[in-house]
Amino acid sequence: MKIYTRTGDTGSTGLLGGPRVSKDDDRIESYGTVDELNAAIGMARSAGLSEQVDSQLSRIQHELFSIGAELATPDPDQHQTRIVCNDHIEQLEAWIDQHEHGLPELKNFVLPAGDSGATHLHLARAICRRAERRVVTLGRRPQANVSEYLVVYLNRLSDLLFVLTRVANRDANVEEVPWIRPK
Repeated sequence: MKIYTRTGDTGSTGLLGGPRVSKDDDRIESYGTVDELNAAIGMARSAGLSEQVDSQLSRIQHELFSIGAELATPDPDQHQTRIVCNDHIEQLEAWIDQHEHGLPELKNFVLPAGDSGATHLHLARAICRRAERRVVTLGRRPQANVSEYLVVYLNRLSDLLFVLTRVANRDANVEEVPWIRPK
């Protein structure tokens, strides 16, 4: 099988079990941004994070791949691509609570800076917020068939990624950079 098919050369792509759509369709934007998020998390994992954080991010990458498959499918129930449920969201919340327990209280906004792992996680967090916005946009479309769990999952994931930036800086003994309002 060749990697190139030439079927997308005119600016359209095929959905899983569905029609061809424009490459700038809301559905493509949604799963494309989730794919970008997954790549950013992979980049963060290459920055030497703790074994515990790396393991959690590995699991999240598998879940994001499943979310991408669900978003790429006009009828996820028929193709059995709906994976994410409340249990996944509760796991993210448990990890947030676990990591926050060992961090100092946050009293200021912090800049996306610090250790390499932290800065990669900040980038992943920002991409996650964009993925969430793209899924919200797709979900507004009549007949889009987007699970209500996906927006919640991405919202909670961005919270976890922020907490993990703080963990990465703490683990590297790097001070967080507080935001100072310009005069």
